[in-house]
Amino acid sequence: MGDSRDTDRVRWWTQGVAVEEQARAQVQRIAAMPFIHRHVAVMPDVHLGKGATVGSVIATKGAVIPAAVGVDIGCGMMAVRTGATAQDLPTSLANLRSSIERAVPHGRTDNGGRNDRGARHQLVGPVLEAWRGLSGRFEAIVGKHPKLGDGNGANHLGTLGTGNHFIEVCLDEANRVWVMLHSGSRGVGNRIGTYFIERAKADMQRQGLELPDADLAYLTERTQDFDDYVEAVSWAQDFATTNRALMMDAVLAQVARTVGKPVAGAEQVVACHHNYVSREHHFGADVLVTRKGAVSARAGELGIIPGSMGTRSYIVRGKGNPDSFASCSHGAGRAMSRTEARRRFTLADHARAVEGIECRRDAAVIDETPAAYKDIDAVMAAQTDLVQVEHTLRQVLCVKG
Repeated sequence: MGDSRDTDRVRWWTQGVAVEEQARAQVQRIAAMPFIHRHVAVMPDVHLGKGATVGSVIATKGAVIPAAVGVDIGCGMMAVRTGATAQDLPTSLANLRSSIERAVPHGRTDNGGRNDRGARHQLVGPVLEAWRGLSGRFEAIVGKHPKLGDGNGANHLGTLGTGNHFIEVCLDEANRVWVMLHSGSRGVGNRIGTYFIERAKADMQRQGLELPDADLAYLTERTQDFDDYVEAVSWAQDFATTNRALMMDAVLAQVARTVGKPVAGAEQVVACHHNYVSREHHFGADVLVTRKGAVSARAGELGIIPGSMGTRSYIVRGKGNPDSFASCSHGAGRAMSRTEARRRFTLADHARAVEGIECRRDAAVIDETPAAYKDIDAVMAAQTDLVQVEHTLRQVLCVKG
């Protein structure tokens, strides 16, 4: 549902949700770019981002803004409804959390170097096979842009990362067990995003173009950099999808071992990107749609809207609202910066917020405490014309990087 801030250039789904002034100003700067198609759609989880506002849907003709896609290219969600129920789970989930943490590399140590716990040190089995399926296209991209080959790549397949990335075991309204996870294209996606953001900025300088924000630098269609960027982004999105699938298989194996029976089969699987660009058709035109912290919500399409590590999450079905470019929010959205969260909340605050959930309670996750995020109920209420709720999930276990 739009609100009173709607204009010809911006549509807002933020009724009942606070929006910071900096985010509003950022949206207006994006909407003023000459290649914007129709308007910018703003989701209820909106907050200030780098280059573009997180929680925005940006349709463009003839150009793409690399910083709007961001550096966590293909970041998204995957959820699987298993064949297990709450009764199958042990009273304490501490051992299950430990086994998941052992099975899935997570976090970051050694400054991302040789001994980084969040990277793989040997490629075997499904991970090696997955990389073989991705490596040919990647080698072609690196052949044109050698710098993209310097750093982590294959060793990040099937790994979680840090920040707001997570793995959760949840229960739905019927006490069925779900596994849900959130991650993206890891180091190689970051490298692709950063590299092309800088190339776009350099191109603006060569053309003598002054922008209201340097991070709005764009690549123009029918140029080599544009084509190479779209190719690299498409590959990074496939890497992210593969990354999530590998992690999901590893987690499901640990859940099956814990409950003593197979848990995956013909049950429901939901998967979606929420930081990406795709070619779509809207309002009579073929356009590039950048979803920065937003999910595709075509009519009948399933999506995932997580809350925080202490609140509910939702499996939703899209309504295909044309004004939102058939999109919805990608989560609750941050209510404050990580620095502010660390300043404001204590370990005791965090422990109360995640009571009853098997998860970390140390100082390193204070910036992810539930109160650092917007009220997921308000966020869902603001987008009832974008999605309908299919399942409500409450987590009982959460793994953070």
